[in-house]
Order: sequence, then structure tokens, then C-alpha cells
Amino acid sequence: MNYQQTLDYLFSQLPMFQRIGSAAYKADLDNTIAICKLLDNPEKKFKSIHIAGTNGKGSTSHMLASVLQSAGLKVGLYTSPHLKDFRERIKINGEMISQQNVVEFVEKYKTDFEKIQPSFFEMTVGLAFDYFANQKVDIAVIEVGLGGRLDSTNIIFPELSIITNISLDHTALLGNTLEKIAIEKAGIIKSGIPVVIGENQLDIKDTFIQIASEKNAPIIFAEENYKAINVHHKKNDKLFLNMDIIKDKELKYENLECELLGLYQQKNIPTVLCAIEILNQKGFSLSEKVIRQGIKNVVKQTGLLGRWQIIDNQPLVIADTGHNEAGVKEVLAQIANTSHDHLHFVLGMVNDKDISTILNLLPKNATYYFCKASIPRALDESELASKARLVGLKGEIYDSVSKALYTAKSVATESDLIFIGGSTFTVAEII
Repeated sequence: MNYQQTLDYLFSQLPMFQRIGSAAYKADLDNTIAICKLLDNPEKKFKSIHIAGTNGKGSTSHMLASVLQSAGLKVGLYTSPHLKDFRERIKINGEMISQQNVVEFVEKYKTDFEKIQPSFFEMTVGLAFDYFANQKVDIAVIEVGLGGRLDSTNIIFPELSIITNISLDHTALLGNTLEKIAIEKAGIIKSGIPVVIGENQLDIKDTFIQIASEKNAPIIFAEENYKAINVHHKKNDKLFLNMDIIKDKELKYENLECELLGLYQQKNIPTVLCAIEILNQKGFSLSEKVIRQGIKNVVKQTGLLGRWQIIDNQPLVIADTGHNEAGVKEVLAQIANTSHDHLHFVLGMVNDKDISTILNLLPKNATYYFCKASIPRALDESELASKARLVGLKGEIYDSVSKALYTAKSVATESDLIFIGGSTFTVAEII
């Protein structure tokens, strides 16, 4: 098989949550354990950091990987979903796994996998772990796919666990309360392994403390250690997010710069700094210079896409993958903070979530371009428009994201803002 034939096989033969939703979700680790046994347990052959959370885990994963990379380490990075290329999920020092590696892996194990019948995600985790082990990475940053306790990545024994935050998302699979979701995410906490909690959410703080205590895992709340202040955008050679960081009421980092422009990164960066402090206690040597370089150059070094990403100027076109209630609130706060005359909103969503809460959050004075991404999980654009109009959102229907954006660009003035979002897949078709 060539690379395209290999991808076609993977996408057609193996259930894929990204495309079909909950039907691809396996509520146990049996297949992953079987796959890793077949691969001679590669997850035991490299150090790792495990990152879960509803929002921010992708940005946090990439920033940590970038800092470790800036220290001269060989750093694996496993994330999901991908936006444009399947290989985005598996990188070493910012370089995607080669097409040849993907083809050879599938050809070698295809017959064995057909006996195990793994999901797309389970197979991809096996590929990533095998690749990292064979390439002898110094450390791998592993982002949880969904939940934590039963996620396929949860067979590693990491140096450090991180849970960025908890919000209502994937409630049909993870539970319909913050506490139930927190328990699932806290499933990545391992015996004796430190865990960093990104946001100090009072409703579920005791849940994390109790689970960490039961596992004798030191627990650190990042917000109680680091705080970002004076957060603003600053243009040097290019546009950066700029902030000062306080620790123990004293200035720790002045003018810390980040390529990720979303104001919500002020929540993720303290989490990253807290994690780095623990890694240094474990023998890593991550200096202030390395930390600054890694956070400043995270996009350049890791290739992260879709986080408050500027697509075009005049008019300003911005895309962001925030898609659940908490993520959308952050996006809307930044839209409100971005100078513009009129907002044009290219909106596409998925069909397996209750979207009413999110639709009620969206500004009623914007012009909407309702569209559908080209995946099975995408919500029909007419159904989306009908639901949106019930809450007072006004706009027209388009059968593709590209047509919606083209129309928005043809209508918008130079001082308007065009925003693209609602789901990861809507953004993926534009980037």
C-alpha cells in the first residue's frame, strides 16, 4: 500500500471518533494493552508527561514540548485530533512522522490488528508509542484523547500528570456533571506521580485532592503558585501575547512572550511553568532562557495550528478550535477585545452534542454563515441554521465551509472581523 491507500484503510476499516463520534469510543483499555503487548510494550521504553483536560490540553502539550525541545532534548509529541494531515498527531521535535513510517507500521501489523479489532485511536496510540520507542526519544508529551481513566493513552507511567481544567463536554460518554467528568479525567493520576491541576475550580477541587491522596500523588494547583498579569498583545518582529508572571507575590518572569495569541493562554502558561518547576525537581535542567525560548516559539517549533490563528488581514480573519461552552466563552471574550466594526461568523458544528447552550452564548448582532464540514459527524447546515434562528441568530446557509468564508470575505469591509469556528473540523477546512 502507498500512503494514501494506508490512510484510506485506516479511515474505512477502523472506527474513528473524529469522524463518526461515540460509536468509535471503547470504554476499556483491553485493545490498547493487547496492541502494546504485540509491539513489545513500547510505552515502557521512554519517559513521558501525560496531559488531560477539557480545554487547553493541546496548547499546554505543545508549549511543554517546545520548552523541552529548546533544552536540546529529543521530544515526542502525541496529540489529537489532526487538522490537515494525520501525521500531525505524532511528531518528534516538531517534525511529523514520515509517510513511510506509517505505511510500514500498518503493513507489518495489519493482520494482527484485524484480530484485535482496534479503534482508529487505539491503533494510532500504538503507532505513536512504537515510533517514540524506536526513535529513542528523551521524553514524550502525551495528550489524552477523550476523558482520561479509559483513554487509550492511559497505560503510560509518566514523570508528571497534568489536568488543565474541567468543563462540560462529551457528557454522553464522560458524565453530565463537572464532578463526574473530573473523576474520569483524574483517572490519569498515578500512584506516587505528581499531578498539576491547571485551573482552581472550587466545585471539583476536593475531588482531585481526594483521588490524589488515595494514590499518594503530590498535587499542585498551578493558579495557587503562578499568576499572569499585564496580559496584552505586543508587536516586535511579529505579534506576540505578552505578560508578566508572578510567583509568591513576586515578579518571576517579566515580558514573557508567546506565539499563541489567544488571551486564554494566560491560564495555560502558569500550568506549563508549574509543570516545568516539577520537572526541574526531577532532574531536568530547564533554565529561564530555555523556558522563554520554548514558550515564545511554540508555533515555530511544534507546528501548532488553530488557536486564535490569524488567517488573513483586511479584513481580519481569525480561526479558533474552541467548541465547548468554556472554550466558546473564552473565544467570545477575545472577539469582544478585538477591534472591529462588524462581526461575520462562519459557523459549523457537530451532530452528536447538545449545541443549544453554545448557540445561546453567541452574539445576536453578528452575521452568521451556517455551514457543514465534510465529515460524517458534521451537523447539517440547515438544521444548524434552524436551531440558531430559534435563539435569534441571523444568517444564510452554505453547503461548504469554503463557500461560507468566500461569501463572508466578499461582504465584509476592511475594518470588519471574520471569525471561523464552532468545531475543530470547520477550522480544519480553512487552515
